[in-house]
Amino acid sequence: MGHWFTRNIVEPGKLPTLLALTSFVLTFLVTRTVTRLIRAGKGPFRNVSSGGLHIHHVVPGVVLAVIGGFGAVGSGRHGVGAAVFAVVFGIGAGLVLDEFALILHLDDVYWTDDGRKSVEVVVLTAALVGLALSGFSPLGVDDVTSEERQDRATFLLTLLVNFLFVLTALVKGKFRTAVFGTLIPFVALFGAVRVARPGSWWARRFYGRRKHARARSILRAYRHDKRWTKLRRRFQDLIGGFQERVPGGGSTRS
Repeated sequence: MGHWFTRNIVEPGKLPTLLALTSFVLTFLVTRTVTRLIRAGKGPFRNVSSGGLHIHHVVPGVVLAVIGGFGAVGSGRHGVGAAVFAVVFGIGAGLVLDEFALILHLDDVYWTDDGRKSVEVVVLTAALVGLALSGFSPLGVDDVTSEERQDRATFLLTLLVNFLFVLTALVKGKFRTAVFGTLIPFVALFGAVRVARPGSWWARRFYGRRKHARARSILRAYRHDKRWTKLRRRFQDLIGGFQERVPGGGSTRS
């Protein structure tokens, strides 16, 4: 195990990425636990305020992410400095993305349905970083042989084709498929060839006068959402605690 870790993580310079990912996930989980305790009125934790102004944890998160990011850029991929700044960056990123929905909506939507976006973005980010850490390269570069890498035309064609798959999946309203497709091209191809989601740019542009295609789009989206939405919400509630109720009907924030 120690030899594998040294050969596959330390020597290639992936240790800072692993530390950043670990601290990112742990920070998010700890933050969610603390905010849920504050909301329920349990434990010693309280909201942080200064002069009547509530300080959201995205504020120290931004500071830590900036310090860790610049420090990581300046310290390279090896050494103690790289490891320390990677942990600092991971903590900051965890605090920031835990309040992604607040930044997106410019409103305190932490415990609402819109607040679920924070959980989704964190899970998506952790999954993508995990894939990159495992050796996946953007737009299918990891599938290109060393001979093909030397052939510039083949290399650029591979990037272009996979990028088109990702772009097509994106304009068809399949955001998650497009994002994962940046690292796993087959996923992007799957999203690119299937019918677009209703309301997407592709559906508005190409299904406007095609009733059959529009009906297929609506039916497929309905079946997909019916199958997966409840499961996804349960997972989000397990992490984010959106179904909790505060005694007296009130709510608290952190």
